[in-house]
Amino acid sequence: MSTWLITGCSTGLGRALAIAVLEAGHDAVITARDPQVLAELGDSYPETAAVVPLDVRDHEQVVAAVEVAKDRFGGIDVLVNNAGYGYRSALEEGDPAEVEQLFATNFFGAVDVMKQVLPGMRESGAGTIVNVSSIAGRTSQPGSGYYSATKFALEGASDALSKEVRPLGVRVVIVEPGGFRTDFAGRSLTQSAEPIGDYADTAGLRRKENATTDGRQPGDPARAAQAILQVVASDDPPLRLLLGSDALRRAEGELVGQRADIDAWVDVTRSTEFSD
Repeated sequence: MSTWLITGCSTGLGRALAIAVLEAGHDAVITARDPQVLAELGDSYPETAAVVPLDVRDHEQVVAAVEVAKDRFGGIDVLVNNAGYGYRSALEEGDPAEVEQLFATNFFGAVDVMKQVLPGMRESGAGTIVNVSSIAGRTSQPGSGYYSATKFALEGASDALSKEVRPLGVRVVIVEPGGFRTDFAGRSLTQSAEPIGDYADTAGLRRKENATTDGRQPGDPARAAQAILQVVASDDPPLRLLLGSDALRRAEGELVGQRADIDAWVDVTRSTEFSD
């Protein structure tokens, strides 16, 4: 059995994963900004669950959560950076303060947790870091530019990290879910306050008040949790794991489009080199 630290366990994928990990017999530090929402889960697994308050934007809370894992269970074998939320806005509409908080949670918060966990993993020569991104970390849509930017940043950092720590025995997995039946498109989704009319037919179509997918997403969080458990248990996990047939379709379409652009402009690409 191993010890997990999971951020963002209050609802959705994070909560489903916390339940799956504990049901599988692992130890787990399960976290939320309001730990009361996890009290029942902690009571159900008093020997193996540690409920800890954690807002990943708060460095002191990040340090404290890692210390709880060390003191209670001896260290962290698996980190899952799941905390995060969505934001819909045309690029021009984005409020700087809101965008700053989005990056503070979705990117810089995840980086801080990784930096606090990595020394222990390096010392033990083992560990797995699972960073929950999104299919939006591969390809963006109108109205999701800022959210996608946080996920592109997380994926870029994770890609580099995987190459830095693989020789040290630490693995990195980027999880790219499609639409799952969580609060992401409901309570957890924020948006710019002042829409611009010219974007009504692009970004505007995906604003929160126009969203029609909440509660009808194809993905099952419980099954996603089992998939993550399976990948972590694998001897050869992928760097990127797509979750959901919708994510698969979008990724495949993006790859086809990228290949077409490369092929169409290959002569221009090669034309920029010095000629002998």
